[in-house]
Amino acid sequence: MRETLGDSTIATANVEAGGYFRSYAVVGLLAVVGVLFVAVAFGAGRLLRPVVPTPEKLLTYECGVDPVGEGWAHTQVRYYVYAFLYVIFAVDSIFLFPWATVFAAPGYGATTLVEMFIFLGFLAVGLLYAYKKGVLAWT
Repeated sequence: MRETLGDSTIATANVEAGGYFRSYAVVGLLAVVGVLFVAVAFGAGRLLRPVVPTPEKLLTYECGVDPVGEGWAHTQVRYYVYAFLYVIFAVDSIFLFPWATVFAAPGYGATTLVEMFIFLGFLAVGLLYAYKKGVLAWT
């Protein structure tokens, strides 16, 4: 069974679709203008800057001090692990503020309390795992 649409319905659908695609055309045009602006700025900077390489300019910069020794520095992985654990617990503390706001709202007390204990349980298991692996021991 086939239904026919009236001319006014088709015209309305075409107008709505035209407005829809016109919105995307504006976004696309702005993206192209942005990319061109950045490309022109970088190109102009490259053409206008003076290029006078000297031995001092080619040295590695270390806070105004002449570099001493090799350019390679060995960093131990355990510092990365401490930073990663810090980020995890910082996210946890940020999550506590909206949780406290919802917890105070009527009708959400028990549900949000259970959700928070589940969340804190996951974090506690992760911390326990890191402790068992010896990651948290300073050597």
